Amino acid sequence: MKDEPRSHPFRDCEQDIETAKRAPQTPQTMSPAYRLAFADKDFMTREDLRPVRLQLELLKPQLIMDERGIETTVVMFGGARIPAPEQKHLAKTQALADLTHYYDEARRFAKVMTERSLETYGRNWVVCTGGGPGVMEAGNRGAQEAGGQSIGLNIVLPHEQAPNLYVTPELAFNFHYFAIRKMHFLMRAAAVCVFPGGFGTLDEMFEALTLIQTGRMKRIPFLLFGAEWWDQLVNWKMLAEAGVISPEDLDLFKVVETAEEAIAAMDCWPTPA
Repeated sequence: MKDEPRSHPFRDCEQDIETAKRAPQTPQTMSPAYRLAFADKDFMTREDLRPVRLQLELLKPQLIMDERGIETTVVMFGGARIPAPEQKHLAKTQALADLTHYYDEARRFAKVMTERSLETYGRNWVVCTGGGPGVMEAGNRGAQEAGGQSIGLNIVLPHEQAPNLYVTPELAFNFHYFAIRKMHFLMRAAAVCVFPGGFGTLDEMFEALTLIQTGRMKRIPFLLFGAEWWDQLVNWKMLAEAGVISPEDLDLFKVVETAEEAIAAMDCWPTPA
């Protein structure tokens, strides 16, 4: 990502970084205090600079996606541990192996949505995942097979983590802050699709549902793949009967089984009044 041509007469920061490197080596120029603030790693990683780092993580992906003309996305949440069918034998449990068909559904869904995205020159309906393995990989893989671009919002974790090989390289982002990453998932979202997954998937799903329920985010197609999975995991009816959510909150999402069913549900999703 390069800066736009300057409309002002001042020197840019890169020029000054290079000039500062050529300064004579004296006790003054070798002092940390003398370093340019924006080029000083020690300064930028201070605890006091957290608000600045938060802003940078918000701005960098925003600017890059703006420059590529991306207006809306289709967000795909799902388990990182669900293998592709051809790797079913590597699943650690039989229950996990039984979930591999969701990889295929995610892949097929992403392919169709990317074909639609290409009709808008890649501006709308761009597939956006967490950039990791499992269902996330399936989403990026389907988009690549359709010949389109897709987004991967990766995050630094204590164990080794890297984007899957199907994310469009220019749209592979890495985050330090979970909160900013989740904000980027939803800033352009025109639809949210949630596949079976663990804590991370549930966290992302419930935060998005809460934003829609409370009116902090407009209502968009919100699809949960796998009736059996979600019925076992969450007793939605009990929540409504207990009064902790309203009965109409159950209409904020729809449970589907296949890519085709999901696309049909999106196409007839009620428009907010």
